[in-house]
Amino acid sequence: MKPLSPTDQLFLWLEKRQQPMHVGGLQIFSFPDDAPDDYVARLAEQLRKDTQVTPPFNQRLDSRLAQPVWVHDDYLDLEHHFRFEALPTPGRIRELLAFVSAEHSHLMDRERPLWEFHLIEGLGDRQFAVYVKVHHSLVDGISAMRMTQRMLSTDPSKRNMPPVWDMSVRQGRGGDRSSPSLWQSISHLLGASGKQLGTLPTVARELLRSVNKARKDPAYNSMFHAPRSILNRKITGSRRFAAQSWCLKRIKAVCHGYNATVNDVVTAMCASALRTYLMNLDALPDKPLIAMVPVSLRKYQPPGEEKTEGNQVGVILANLHTDESHAGNRLRKINRGMQEAKERYADMSPEEILNYTALTLAPAAFNLLTGMAPKWQTFNVVISNVPGPKETRYWNGARLEGMYPVSIAMDRLALNMTVTSYNDQVEFGLIGCRRTLPSLQRMLDYLEEGLVELEQDMAS
Repeated sequence: MKPLSPTDQLFLWLEKRQQPMHVGGLQIFSFPDDAPDDYVARLAEQLRKDTQVTPPFNQRLDSRLAQPVWVHDDYLDLEHHFRFEALPTPGRIRELLAFVSAEHSHLMDRERPLWEFHLIEGLGDRQFAVYVKVHHSLVDGISAMRMTQRMLSTDPSKRNMPPVWDMSVRQGRGGDRSSPSLWQSISHLLGASGKQLGTLPTVARELLRSVNKARKDPAYNSMFHAPRSILNRKITGSRRFAAQSWCLKRIKAVCHGYNATVNDVVTAMCASALRTYLMNLDALPDKPLIAMVPVSLRKYQPPGEEKTEGNQVGVILANLHTDESHAGNRLRKINRGMQEAKERYADMSPEEILNYTALTLAPAAFNLLTGMAPKWQTFNVVISNVPGPKETRYWNGARLEGMYPVSIAMDRLALNMTVTSYNDQVEFGLIGCRRTLPSLQRMLDYLEEGLVELEQDMAS
């Protein structure tokens, strides 16, 4: 029996029909060269025989003294959690994304362990897919990514590899949390703000500096600055998932041309896509959209004092400059704003950054959790980056072609744009409410158009 932490209880408390609180991932594989046509069916049969289920996948919710706890599920039904399914013809990526959209909309049964593993055949070009979803109270997005990577191998000849439910979460260093999620950031606000009173003078100074600069410069990324947008309406439980890969070399070429980082260019692509999408809906605010960008604080720790546990999470509120029509100028402004935020953090300790983040995001957290402060629109969208493997990976001889994060949309935050990297690719996973954001898949075209605009501006 293991009690749930206050943060994990929060994920359960927040969940409702229109707001499922699970994270997921989609992976696309190519058959091994020597594989028979029924390779996926044989793989499914192999997986059914792996009945060893390790923590946390063998745990279900229970209650002790009115408090939620994890207990071992003595009656775990693997057939409920592992599902072998086929796409409808013609088996294109369109059908695959529609499948994930529908599955990610469904709440999971709290009487069972809160996870599902879908093995999907029927894709063309001798490919298949795996879609996994896990409740955020059971595993966070970073841990899920790491478990998925452990399921893979760099050896294409390796066979009889265990599935993700037969690999427990590794304990120890606690991970670098290279790109914390929105929920890791908010959980820190709820559990850690107000600590370390010695940081208050620096935090107060930086807050005052931010407010003063915001008065002089309306484009400055400051609290209470985000405009009202259709991105921040109440949502339904129906989801649309859109995903696509981009060549990292293209993005790095733009980085070189503008003296910007990969994150700057990715953020600029997202800004361009949001601008075009909202313009086509006649819903682009006059003021620029603001993105919440989670960042790791480990690089701000003095050598020899690195912490290996706990939330080391900061946030940059990035002005997306969606009021700027020129793509190159938009990227330059985004780069300048991100540099200012990094320079501000460079003069602060990790503890000071944490408390600064807590205070600047407190109104946003209160509004997201309660909806009782609609005028406190601190940010409009989350843009998060989860690093993935740098080398080609395989699973039972099948080559991993792409891996796409599937995150959480919620009331007053109808769109989540999560990016991961894999083998010289940048993989975008967009999740949003189908009703609030119609035809969300068009954003994939707008992301490409945003990158092309930057390439053309750089060449001119």
